[in-house]
Amino acid sequence: MIHGNPNLDVRQTNRAIDELMKVTTNPRHRFMLEAYYRHRFLEIAGRYEEIFTPDMTVEHPVYHLEVGGNHATLHGEESVKAFYAAWAQSNQSIFYTENEQIAIADNFIASVSTMYQQTYGKTLVANGIPVDDENAYYLVRIPGMQMFWPYDDRGRLLGEDVWEPNPAERTVIKLEDFEVVTSERSGKMLAPFIRPLRSFDEAMSLQAA
Repeated sequence: MIHGNPNLDVRQTNRAIDELMKVTTNPRHRFMLEAYYRHRFLEIAGRYEEIFTPDMTVEHPVYHLEVGGNHATLHGEESVKAFYAAWAQSNQSIFYTENEQIAIADNFIASVSTMYQQTYGKTLVANGIPVDDENAYYLVRIPGMQMFWPYDDRGRLLGEDVWEPNPAERTVIKLEDFEVVTSERSGKMLAPFIRPLRSFDEAMSLQAA
């Protein structure tokens, strides 16, 4: 929990998905939400390798990132893996959400939230954001973060489109040492929540039943 806010707990990051699951009956949509939930917690837990199984992600995912006024496009599994690995190894894969709204259709999931990312001071300095201690960790608060995740016809992730529409509105909060969450600690906290993903065919068989 960060600065006394009970929502800033990695175990609560997917709570909007849990709420949507309660009212979702379409088997395809439920499968996609289960995969979405699993992907996000695997990423935060530093277990990014497990995201790239053939039942979850296509062979050549494409990520478009427009965050902090910077644009990046990642092509292919190796590029995306390297991106996740850098975050996990530097404890920057820790995310929290507030006021998240999620919508689902047959081939995409969309999310809008206030998002927080634990970020290393040297990373902020490299991106032109001054901090008082580049060896400390900070919480970057991003209001109105928009994410669009497309899926193929078998519910496999095609990539991510991530957009921060108002970089000037982000704020940076210095973390106390006891508030910093390592990837190892996050992995232990999230392990009970990371459930195996049933097969797409099994999920669709429920629709036919």
